Amino acid sequence: MRDQYTLRAFRSIAEHGSFTRAAATLDVTPSALSQAMRQLENELGTRLLQRTTRRVGLTEAGQEMLQRIAPALDELELAMDAIRQHGDRPRGTLHVTVPAVVAQTVIQPMLAEFMARWPDVRLDIRVEDGLTDLVAEGLDAGIRLGERLQRDMVAVPISGPMRAVVVGAPSYFKRHGYPKDPKDLQRHHCIKHRLASSGAIYRWEFAHRHGAHKGRWYEIAVDGNLTVNDVPLALRAAEDGIGLACVLDISARAALDAGRLESVLEPWLPPFDGMYLYYPSRFQVPPKLRVFVDFLREWGAREANIKQRHTQR
Repeated sequence: MRDQYTLRAFRSIAEHGSFTRAAATLDVTPSALSQAMRQLENELGTRLLQRTTRRVGLTEAGQEMLQRIAPALDELELAMDAIRQHGDRPRGTLHVTVPAVVAQTVIQPMLAEFMARWPDVRLDIRVEDGLTDLVAEGLDAGIRLGERLQRDMVAVPISGPMRAVVVGAPSYFKRHGYPKDPKDLQRHHCIKHRLASSGAIYRWEFAHRHGAHKGRWYEIAVDGNLTVNDVPLALRAAEDGIGLACVLDISARAALDAGRLESVLEPWLPPFDGMYLYYPSRFQVPPKLRVFVDFLREWGAREANIKQRHTQR
């Protein structure tokens, strides 16, 4: 069967009654149009056009052809217009994977505002702490710490530097004292965290403060009677005085501000790369993802300004 162009050309000739006028509309030469119609008639095995010196008319077969293809061509044009609108305005479903800490501290607070601003964008958010293959899982984007990004990904920073904190309840420190150095953790009850990505127990990370290794990170395998794979559970256990927890600052901020937790060993915990939104490098950014990225960066900057003003009071 002939391609879409040939069928559109046939309809244009039928509507204009002229090869010359139809050719001008389609921006082709009359001879090219005439050749295309001869090929179409040869393929169908019947004449579609009645050619006279003054006008081009339709045969009976041509009239039936026009009646049958016109609605299909109109529907095709409507479909193409709808698809073009996808390219011009944000709409459709955006599939995103985020870790639990981002879901709790970023996605939850900004969700209502984003969806009110972009009502045609649907969000499908998967909360999972392990690394996810975006392409294999059919996802548009993910949010992770910069150091945990997959290869061949475009990474867009959506937060400033972040830092970990070692926290405990005032009641715990009253009973066991404050660690003065990371090595002191060997004598403390620590809440261990099982990594979702590997199942291994997370080794707490600290940076050397002095000497030739200053600034370089090292790990400590802590011990305790409680192991979890959920940050809110670890924080609740720390608030209840069970032991010390090592979490991201943003996760513990509310409890720290309220005095339910205290932070220790801060000089050994410098900032590191923050959160990035990432997507495959071969992926053309659709409007629905572009507005999501822009909104996250705008929201992050606004929250940072609020936090800075709060700190300066």
